[in-house]
Amino acid sequence: MNLLYFYLFILVHPYLAMWWKSFEQAERQSWEALIPVYNYFVAFKIGAKKPFWSFLLIFPGVHLVMWAVANVSYIRRFGYFSLVDTLQGIFFPYIIMFKIAQSNDKILPETNWANSSEVSRREWGDHLVLFLCLPVIGHVIALGIAAVTRAEPGKKTKVKEWGDALLFALVAASIIRTYVFEPFQIPTGSMEKTLLVGDFLFVNKLAYGPKVPVTPLSYPLVHNTVPWINVKSYVGLETSEYTRLPGFSEVDRYDVVVFNYPSGDTAIYDPRMPFGLMGHDYHGYVLTEAYYMFRNDPTMQGKVNKIYNFYSDSLSKVNNGLPDSLRMNQGTIQQELMRLTSSRRDKIYIDNIEAWKTKARNYIADGKTHADYGKRGATYRNYELIEHYGIIPRPVDKRENYIKRCVGLPGDFIEIKNSILYVNDKKAKVFPNQNLMYDVYLSDNIKGTFMEEIGMESNRYRKDYYMDSSYVNPTPKLDSLNFHYIIYATEDQLEKIEKRHAQQKITTYLNLDTPPSYSDNYELNYTDLVNNTRFYPKDPYVSNSYTDFKRFQIPKKGMKIELNKNNLTWYKRVITAYEGHTLVEKADGTVLIDGKKASSYTFEMNYYWMMGDNRYNSVDSRVWGFVPEDHIVGKASMVWFSKNPNGGIRWDRIFTGIE
Repeated sequence: MNLLYFYLFILVHPYLAMWWKSFEQAERQSWEALIPVYNYFVAFKIGAKKPFWSFLLIFPGVHLVMWAVANVSYIRRFGYFSLVDTLQGIFFPYIIMFKIAQSNDKILPETNWANSSEVSRREWGDHLVLFLCLPVIGHVIALGIAAVTRAEPGKKTKVKEWGDALLFALVAASIIRTYVFEPFQIPTGSMEKTLLVGDFLFVNKLAYGPKVPVTPLSYPLVHNTVPWINVKSYVGLETSEYTRLPGFSEVDRYDVVVFNYPSGDTAIYDPRMPFGLMGHDYHGYVLTEAYYMFRNDPTMQGKVNKIYNFYSDSLSKVNNGLPDSLRMNQGTIQQELMRLTSSRRDKIYIDNIEAWKTKARNYIADGKTHADYGKRGATYRNYELIEHYGIIPRPVDKRENYIKRCVGLPGDFIEIKNSILYVNDKKAKVFPNQNLMYDVYLSDNIKGTFMEEIGMESNRYRKDYYMDSSYVNPTPKLDSLNFHYIIYATEDQLEKIEKRHAQQKITTYLNLDTPPSYSDNYELNYTDLVNNTRFYPKDPYVSNSYTDFKRFQIPKKGMKIELNKNNLTWYKRVITAYEGHTLVEKADGTVLIDGKKASSYTFEMNYYWMMGDNRYNSVDSRVWGFVPEDHIVGKASMVWFSKNPNGGIRWDRIFTGIE
């Protein structure tokens, strides 16, 4: 149900509750109940003695809590205190409101806390309020304090005190968290060394304008899952359209931004895993599972064997007919057999990829998968069956929170060549703490001193910062010409190494595998399929990687594109998943959007390109693509606390800004 309907319901509620009758019993005028907004001001004054609480009704996510507070406090002034009465006041107050309106009962004095009879009447109702505010823990605190302190005659019970305090602490904290700033903890090393695992940040939501919650019916102060019990923290009964309040600025290039994970519209649920998720990239799991199922399907294995035998016979006949000097040896024949068979096999897969993806989706929905998508270099041969709890859809504001640096704005052109990022055909800025990968070539006579130096750097960063596998980590590489190391380092660290070993050649790490050309006729093989579908746009024919990315344009609101094969590859997910249209590609090349023939498309939102500063250990837009504007949460503004996971507080990082 749209949020608007809930606000209409709140406006209609005073008439359903017949306040125009009961207001007189509370020594107010009937007409006061008939004026929208003002009637809640009066109701809060009658019930809670705090009329200005009525203004909290304007905040989505808080409005229904305050509606319940108004009702409960109102009916209690007429003597309805019990557990059942309180439940009705919170969820359906109309039976009690009707009784009040039909009676001649007058408003009662406030509770006399020195009167044990009056205290007893409201005891279980107060327990209910405390439990709903903070289940179990609230009672442990309240009853624990009550047990060690002496009760003061005429004072509220500890249960009542803590219930009131927690209720309005949660309301205030929810408003601040939703509309002003939110704490955020760095869970992974994708932004190191700019941000470290164990950093606690303030995310400024006023910077770009706070988003009105899409799913406001949510348990306060948790994101999408209630801790420890791993159940959803929100209810989709009430929803709203994307709305952003005015902010102080737009997203600027190179801002460090917190956003909702774009590929998190569907997640694989497993409460045994952190955050209840086996993997965030559901769409990556589908592609990997589809190929696994294809390769292990008995029918397809039979077809592949026939293809192999056909090429084997053909090559043998051709080879036997050649002069001895031109004949291929057995090893060459075997390589050519594998190449031809793989190309033909994978062509069959690509021609039927949608059918295999559908099978994979159904298999994953049934709670099973073989695809360990997080295991780099894993092949279909060593995947094992993993059972989980199925899939869960997530609304925009309840997708996982990610943090990256915005390197591309709406309308920008992005390209990565040999590890170098280009924005609008110019080299992007490299930040002081940006962690890049370098090839360091060595001669035998300095290997020992270089290893000693790198080892010291590595240990220092491990001890002080905990680099989460992205500290300076020398990995020996040996080829026929050189002995060299692959290291992860900042420009400052690299400069120190260059000064000490000026005679050595240090170059930015280049992709060792030359990317294939972007051709529809390109012959695919298994390695290409795995690599190409790992990176956006997850198309078997588009060979992108961490170090090389084909030039493309980021969608901008109002930007118009022609609907051709290339554009659909890059923007189909934008049109369907983010902007909510149906898109059908027919065999003759015709494109239908929402059932109507279309030759062009105009984008409805702005989009951004996000990348981690720990460039080679970051799952970012290179994997899941564009970040829509309705996913932007806020700007990471300050580290307010930092704790090394290995122990100890990083005092030098507390209350530091983020560049």
